[in-house]
Amino acid sequence: MTATAERHTTNHRVTAPVVTTHETTTAKATRYTLAGLRLALGWTFLWAFVDKVFGLGFATPEKNAWINGGSPTKGFLANAATGPFEGFYQSIAGAAWADWLFMIGLAAIGTALILGIGMRVAAVAGGLLLVMMWTAVLPPENNPFMDDHLINAAVLALLALTAAGDTLGLGKAWARLPIVRRNTWLR
Repeated sequence: MTATAERHTTNHRVTAPVVTTHETTTAKATRYTLAGLRLALGWTFLWAFVDKVFGLGFATPEKNAWINGGSPTKGFLANAATGPFEGFYQSIAGAAWADWLFMIGLAAIGTALILGIGMRVAAVAGGLLLVMMWTAVLPPENNPFMDDHLINAAVLALLALTAAGDTLGLGKAWARLPIVRRNTWLR
């Protein structure tokens, strides 16, 4: 006899015990906090994409909007890049391939985070983009090495490791897709 089944000798039936799982308040609060962080970071990436495409006047003026012929990478990389990678970033500033990769990255990472799908891929891509943004302006203005880009990259890793897409997201449904079940790195 196992711990998960009980044999009743009178009718020889094997029945499983009723198992009730009760999520603690702390566990539930943690899940929702991580989901909130996921949505906030997703919105940050998606908003940057939308503002750069349409020049809504927040970080990108309308005249510099991508749809108006502006470059999402030129202004910042050509004028604000400092430190040991300054030459590299200035050399790619405004390149069409850099603009497209940057914008596709912002849109895809933001969308994946908002929907709670592809969290591992989004965390790796988002982390890489954030670390590259950190290296574009070294040292950071207010700290010898730490800034929000590195913290957000770490938060992305945490979100991927804790299945944060399952709460207030489509992570569970995404995980059931045959391609995702075969390729768990897509989870």
